[in-house]
Amino acid sequence: MNHVELIARIVEISALRYTPSGLPVLDIQLRHESEIEEAGIQRKLSFLIKAKVIGISAEKLVSQSMESAFLFNGFLASGSNSKHVVFHIQSYQSVS
Repeated sequence: MNHVELIARIVEISALRYTPSGLPVLDIQLRHESEIEEAGIQRKLSFLIKAKVIGISAEKLVSQSMESAFLFNGFLASGSNSKHVVFHIQSYQSVS
């Protein structure tokens, strides 16, 4: 199973572009910060991750303000021209 839920803030938004078939695509960068227990030790997490949104969600997300926090749901895949992992966002909701 490949399903990711991540609370993160938007730190970078590219210009909205379109696939040859007309689907809107938005490339963004997210920052996640949290604490989690691992092997009985509290661990602080802080990382950036590249993400991609396709379709109506891309058109809606492009207008969100920088540093807005959301709960993102999606999956991980390799980038089209890269060996790096990209978070493909399928849905999201605002987090207060």
